[in-house]
Amino acid sequence: MKSSTARATEIREVMDIRQASDYLGISPDTLYKYASESFIPAFKLGNRWRFKKSRLDEWMDRQSGVSALPEPAPAPKTVRPSQKKPVRSTRSGTRRISAAKAS
Repeated sequence: MKSSTARATEIREVMDIRQASDYLGISPDTLYKYASESFIPAFKLGNRWRFKKSRLDEWMDRQSGVSALPEPAPAPKTVRPSQKKPVRSTRSGTRRISAAKAS
């Protein structure tokens, strides 16, 4: 037979304000404010806020910058060295040589 403390600490998929605030480690008042401002994923069942554990986990991952699926590494950019045209000194040099030979 389960004790009442073991049952109280059981994390369910759909939680009320108290359970979700315990799970997130924030006060129920803060969680109520976040839910009413649509800052945190929640829905109303009747006039009571409810929170899905899986949606809260996804939200926490997004808030902390952790993605559920690893993103592929960006392809390395190929850097081409700048190509310079070779200096053509042979043409001007041959003219000088041939001019010197002609004299």
